[in-house]
Amino acid sequence: MDNTENSSCENTYEHFFQGRDTYSHESTAESPQPQIREIELFDTYVAGTGYLEDQSVLGIIRPGQKLTLQREAGNEHDRKAILVLTADGKKLGYVPRKDNTVFSRLMDAGKMLSARIMSITEKRNNTRIDIKIYLLDY
Repeated sequence: MDNTENSSCENTYEHFFQGRDTYSHESTAESPQPQIREIELFDTYVAGTGYLEDQSVLGIIRPGQKLTLQREAGNEHDRKAILVLTADGKKLGYVPRKDNTVFSRLMDAGKMLSARIMSITEKRNNTRIDIKIYLLDY
């Protein structure tokens, strides 16, 4: 390939990716950080809040708060179990069994999922936490 062809190839490459940069350009001493897009997937709730060993976590959560989803493949009750955790790792419960089949497959395939609290409702000694599940797209 001569220099003319190489230059043409570089121009095509630059043109193709123009406007598609996936990195933030904030002026920091650190390396560029990827922009993460949350793709809304599903509305559900957190199952098992009544069985929490540490009920105090229910007093500190708020609507809008981001949550971490973590696979628990070794769960003896549900091989597709997905833990719902606060950002600092406190257990809230699980994605309901009726909803976890597709999400566990996505997570097992290496996809990153997260959730966000939409509402919190107290009913007869039970706390219902409605959440929205997101696919994290890098």
